[in-house]
Amino acid sequence: SVAGVLVCLLEYPRSKRKKGSTMERCGQKYLTAVVKVFGPLTRNYYIRAILHAALAVPAGFLLSTILGTVCLGIASGIYLLAAVRGEEWRPIEQKPRERPHVGDTIKQPPSNPPPRPPADTRKKQPAEVGG
Repeated sequence: SVAGVLVCLLEYPRSKRKKGSTMERCGQKYLTAVVKVFGPLTRNYYIRAILHAALAVPAGFLLSTILGTVCLGIASGIYLLAAVRGEEWRPIEQKPRERPHVGDTIKQPPSNPPPRPPADTRKKQPAEVGG
């Protein structure tokens, strides 16, 4: 059960993506601070792969924990593949929001008039209504 808590604490904070945006999980900022404290021990995916593999070994001796062993083994393989590709865990840091300047929010009025039908079609429409 201690190993499960350790894995949950390590896995809950999402890593920042290289491209695009990453949505932060609810309450992630508190666990991100904990993960950042341990530095390279938690950022490096090689270390995470070894940790997951080491936790899978004792769980494999009991039939009731065999499913957890398989999950930890798969996670270890995924982390090893990610580490080989050069990935590592990076914290999601919030950028301070900039207030928009008043001059930037005021838009210029359109320079062209709105499109209108030709004058001859505008004149015929009321005459046809009486029909």
